[in-house]
Amino acid sequence: MARNVAGAQKRRKEGGADYKASADLKDEKVAKDATVKNAEAPVMSMKNRPVLLLAALCLVPYFYQLLTVELQEGVKRSIFINLLMSIGGFFLTIKLIPVASRYLLRKNMFGYDINKKGSQAGTLKVPESLGLVTGIVFLAVAIVFQPIFFTPDHAWLPEYNAGLMCICFMLFLGFVDDVLDLPWRVKLVLPSIAALPLLMVYAGHTTVLIPKPLQGLVGTHLLELGWMYKLYMGLLVVFCTNSVNIHAGVNGLEVGQTVVIACAILSFNVMRMGKQYLYVETPDDILRQEAHCFSIFLMQPLVGASLGLLAYNWYPSSVFVGDTFTYFAGMALAVVGILGHFSETLLVFFLPQVINFLYSTPQLFKFVYCPRHRLPSFDPKTKLLTGSNDLNLVNLFLRTLGRCTEQTLCIRLLLFQAICCIICFVLHKLLEGWYK
Repeated sequence: MARNVAGAQKRRKEGGADYKASADLKDEKVAKDATVKNAEAPVMSMKNRPVLLLAALCLVPYFYQLLTVELQEGVKRSIFINLLMSIGGFFLTIKLIPVASRYLLRKNMFGYDINKKGSQAGTLKVPESLGLVTGIVFLAVAIVFQPIFFTPDHAWLPEYNAGLMCICFMLFLGFVDDVLDLPWRVKLVLPSIAALPLLMVYAGHTTVLIPKPLQGLVGTHLLELGWMYKLYMGLLVVFCTNSVNIHAGVNGLEVGQTVVIACAILSFNVMRMGKQYLYVETPDDILRQEAHCFSIFLMQPLVGASLGLLAYNWYPSSVFVGDTFTYFAGMALAVVGILGHFSETLLVFFLPQVINFLYSTPQLFKFVYCPRHRLPSFDPKTKLLTGSNDLNLVNLFLRTLGRCTEQTLCIRLLLFQAICCIICFVLHKLLEGWYK
């Protein structure tokens, strides 16, 4: 009996040793695979200087207005609390992106930079869909901030939650697109599905203000659209999400255009909340102020989280944002434009995206041949991009302004985006009191 017990113990000991040896071999193999994958992946380097420069150029006008425009004390305090939380979101995004990149590479979610094909950088595996981190941080900041400004019986709370639900839904569908690589006809339907919570909860007006020069012809200053206004809302969501998605293909462009537009929206919100526009005396004035507050509370976290992503996505990109980010960002911008009641202004901010969409129409709707990637060609020797015959703004800039590096091309496109936003403010000032 004693010999049997001793034998069993010996066998268990030998079995344990075999299991340990097998586990060690497995760990060694995993470590070796990880080393190989990391060797094929780009170095996770942050581009601090261009990100800080873009943030300064875009946010200085907003901060100036925020400090000089006279706002109610409670409103200004809530804006600054939201701003501090958004700064925290920026640092959290920077911290999480390298962690998420390792997991995405482990699951083979990566891509190759086509604009560097033929060079060493073009052979590196770049982790994809890092917009997921930005979206999660944005939602976390927006949700945690909610009880600071919105009471349980606040009139804006249902629409605030509906807006967050749409953004969350679009973030999920964007990630699904990155994983499954959905065809374009399906991509056009996704935003319509994600917008359903907003369309169902929306309880605002469904009227449009007729421009003063046309009021005599129409016979009224307000036109009731009814269900057609909600149809317009749905179409605006589809346009905003897909327009950001197709105006892409250059390191930093997707995130950069989002930051420029969001900062322009922030400046517009604060400007419209000033005493010259709102006296906060009538119910309509209070409603308009709350609409602009709603927009600020979503745009500040969007800018903070997007700048954190841009630190890794700027040329040369260490990560790709994926359709996850473009759909999420487009939905966030559409939500504030609709619920903030400045959709016309939003479309002017989107002027480069409108031009790109109209110019791309023949290819998008298959009137002419449309390749999978409508990108310029890259010369490994000169490291310059040359515009192809594909119909989009990226190639149009290259054909018009000549060959340039990818970073220079992105700067030109973002500068054009900023100029369009400035034109919007100029037009708003010139037409004020005459157009509407």
